Amino acid sequence: MNENPRSLVGYCGLYCGACGIHQGKIKQAAENLQKIISVYGFDKLTTELAKYEPAFNHYTEFENVLNGFVNMFGECPGCLTGGGPPDCAIRECRKQKAYTTCVECGETETCEKLQRYGPQALERLQKIKAMGIDKWAEEMQRKVDAGYCYLDERT
Repeated sequence: MNENPRSLVGYCGLYCGACGIHQGKIKQAAENLQKIISVYGFDKLTTELAKYEPAFNHYTEFENVLNGFVNMFGECPGCLTGGGPPDCAIRECRKQKAYTTCVECGETETCEKLQRYGPQALERLQKIKAMGIDKWAEEMQRKVDAGYCYLDERT
């Protein structure tokens, strides 16, 4: 472990260490696709390919989007150190209320900001509250060390 697991607990109860962005998986996927395109020379064949598939007329825009994924989702230090969405409503709320996480707030059950993260957000916060933040973070880090990523939940 390079980082203290507690430092990767987001304000909302997400474990930043389990995030595909933090783990570099999104950047890696975009870079892998760029490599495949280059190795097979698709980037040189877009005019020819566009004769069969009109979408290839937009290859330059696609290439720019891939570069955007590499640049924007390359390194995320985690929520507590300025990572994540810069306009995160939960981060702003937490700053106003001076809480470490939403667990400390008495409004978690009805919080509209948390609701956009689905019922899993409340479940995670309840688990943090029951276990304590340090034990929960250590458990999450063990899962991450074994290969866990939130992206796996969406497949």
